[in-house]
Amino acid sequence: MLEDILNYAYEGYVLVDNQGKIVKMNYEKLMGIKEEDALGKPVEGVIENTRMHIVVKTGVKELRDVQRIQGHDMITNRIPIVKNGRIIGGVGTVLFKDVSEVKELAHQLLDLQSKINKYRGEIERIQGTRYSFDSIITRNGKMEYLKKVGRKAAESNSTVLITGESGTGKEMFAHAIHKASYRKAEAFIPINCAAIPRDLLESELFGYEGGAFTGARKEGKPGKFELATGGTIFLDEIGTMPMEMQAKLLRVLEAKEFERIGGNKKIDLDARVIAATNENIEEEIRKGKFREDLYYRLNVITIDIPPLRDRPEDISLLAENLLEYLIKEMRTEEKELSPETIKILRRYSWPGNVRELRNVLERAINLSSKTLILPEHLPERVLNRINYNLGNKEEVEPLKDIIREAEKEAIRKALILTNGNKSLAAEKLGIHRTALYKKMEKYEMEDYY
Repeated sequence: MLEDILNYAYEGYVLVDNQGKIVKMNYEKLMGIKEEDALGKPVEGVIENTRMHIVVKTGVKELRDVQRIQGHDMITNRIPIVKNGRIIGGVGTVLFKDVSEVKELAHQLLDLQSKINKYRGEIERIQGTRYSFDSIITRNGKMEYLKKVGRKAAESNSTVLITGESGTGKEMFAHAIHKASYRKAEAFIPINCAAIPRDLLESELFGYEGGAFTGARKEGKPGKFELATGGTIFLDEIGTMPMEMQAKLLRVLEAKEFERIGGNKKIDLDARVIAATNENIEEEIRKGKFREDLYYRLNVITIDIPPLRDRPEDISLLAENLLEYLIKEMRTEEKELSPETIKILRRYSWPGNVRELRNVLERAINLSSKTLILPEHLPERVLNRINYNLGNKEEVEPLKDIIREAEKEAIRKALILTNGNKSLAAEKLGIHRTALYKKMEKYEMEDYY
């Protein structure tokens, strides 16, 4: 049995005693030498370029060594055999009979890795999850706190209600919660309640049996809750849901089961429910447009995302991150924002939040013919809102102010690139660390990163 294992495990092997003489050998396939003709002979006289006789003297392993035998570069291992602290022999094995086999294996592994990456991307596409908590870029204290809340929420199965103005990133938070949860391997199913006609919403959510109504498929159709089994269903714009559907949704959430339209089979609800709205739900409750009991059923964990205007420290950070992403997505040349452009972006109130910022940057990339994005590449609405006049020559800033802004911007970029490592940031800026601290103090940037 041991002999069979050795024969099938390796291309060839040789066993020598402590004098380097062959005790057992299977090199017949490799070299055409029969074992009976080699037994008892010094190994160096039988196997070309061997070092087995050296290994049994030094006691040092030689792993994955290249040994040329009969014109082939073979990959070999040579290992001394030690008993009671004394070398009693050694074993040499051929792992690959030619280096070309290793290269072929390397190509196969690279090809396999490429396929794995492709399938991983396909799985994520099918699941619909694109973002994680690392995708949520911020330096704002409240946003950092909300990321912690989101991570804790991901550990449970409770419903989550995400609120905030349009464009603040509610769906990104929903993606991140799903991706951090134990359900991450299953589907993430989003549905925009405002985009589906009210008479179709029930069938979209719960599905229907064949022939349930005019125009229904003969084989029936599963609803979003059914498709989300094991995963997460994201009910966006929940505040626009009709009152009659709110009542049905409440029953489903409380009973944790539902039926297809026209069916009588109970289907267990096994999906994490995350809802989002840009409406003021409490105001909608006072108006009689949203059920209070459903609100409390959804509002187990609340994440209220602040608008971009309330976190100005994130504007330039998000702008540069989005710019880098858009350049890759659009496959265009590298571009950067001028200090004056960044200044304008910081002053603007961003009623459309991060979505509007992305829109403005995409427009600027398309309009700028050079590598620098200037104020003239920004939309008029942005410039008008902050009373910025492109043609006003009297608005030339003093040189000291320009230098001040340029230095602040350079320090900011260096700190971001080095993740707040001030010694490394100073090195990238070409100044001493003490000088960097003085400049940060001068520009009131001590708590910047």
